[in-house]
Amino acid sequence: MSDEEYDLIIVGGGPGGMTAAIYAGRAELKTLLIEKGSFGGQITDSLDVENFPGSPHLSGQALMDRFKEHVTQSDSVSLLTTRVSGVEAAANHRQIVHTRRRGDYTARAVILDVGAKPRQLGIPGEAEFSGNGVSYCATCDAEFFKNQHVFVLGAGNQAIENAILLTKYASKVSVAVMHDEGILDCNEVDRREAMANNKIEFIWNSTLASINGEDSVTSVTVRNILTGQEHDVDATGVFSFVGMVPQTDFLPDTLVRDVHGYIKVNRNQATNVAGVYAVGDCTDTPLRQVVTASGNGAVAEVNVERYLKETAQLEKIMGDTSGNEAVMFYSPYDDESVKRLEHIEALLTPRYKVNLDDITSQSLLYHQLNIGSDFAVALYQQGHLKQVVDLTQDSAESKLSPVRQ
Repeated sequence: MSDEEYDLIIVGGGPGGMTAAIYAGRAELKTLLIEKGSFGGQITDSLDVENFPGSPHLSGQALMDRFKEHVTQSDSVSLLTTRVSGVEAAANHRQIVHTRRRGDYTARAVILDVGAKPRQLGIPGEAEFSGNGVSYCATCDAEFFKNQHVFVLGAGNQAIENAILLTKYASKVSVAVMHDEGILDCNEVDRREAMANNKIEFIWNSTLASINGEDSVTSVTVRNILTGQEHDVDATGVFSFVGMVPQTDFLPDTLVRDVHGYIKVNRNQATNVAGVYAVGDCTDTPLRQVVTASGNGAVAEVNVERYLKETAQLEKIMGDTSGNEAVMFYSPYDDESVKRLEHIEALLTPRYKVNLDDITSQSLLYHQLNIGSDFAVALYQQGHLKQVVDLTQDSAESKLSPVRQ
């Protein structure tokens, strides 16, 4: 294990991860950004990103190059290329990040930007011909199919955008769509362009029953999902764009995910594991775009800063074996509680050092103690919890009165 300890380790160099690294650099957090391959994620396959504010009509690669250049301007951020094999909670609010070839690294907080990969349908021949006629990236492989007939699976933005791209190379692009005629799941601009393109053929209410060939793809079997009828069509390539699968299999079972494997996060991008945050395509977000991933990264990093401040405070309280500490929990939106803060602090001050904890931004200890009130105080003596007092109860001050003696 590396002897170095980082304030923050970011696993994954997509738009969200790199944005978090930029923010961490501004905060001068000692940060390690780990990426298993090329920085930028899936957006680097896009030839034209039209909707990133301030940078219209840049390629995905060019946009991500700008992100990475920005990241490298900070002296407090280090980049590492390796594959992460696991993340493990350790003592004292620490996380251990395991890698396959570069050892283990310790951090006070972790942000996961592990992305998603293309979903496979399990069509006979799909796995067999992957890389030999079956592809999930038209930007990468379109030029290998010049003047050839290819199929596209899918009806969403990614499928139709890539079908249009393929017409620049292929002689014909057949799109197998499971919907009724005229129904696509893409945006209206791409729908109109695809419908007007004489190189694109839509095969409605259909999917592929199999992908056929010997060393490479030579034909596909098309199945009508309404009638069950099948027929073979000569084709040399199949491009599949039927959704994504989050790359979260290597993460611990303690990290809560939805039924599809996407990491569940709250509005602060925090997972159910203290000190672990997640951003971008691997989360249960309703929209997966560069701009939303970037926003996720900014939100996560700002909340990491709050978390680090809170854990440092806790370590100080627990480590104080000679004095007494009081942590007063309150909500700034509760006017009555705010009005009483000074009075309660005066009751405690003779024997306790009082720490104010705004539960709307710092809630780690609040949740650890299972406090049900928005206004309460936890009393520690020589690093040990002695009692928690609910300050909303009428008897609260009488419970605190012995403290003054």
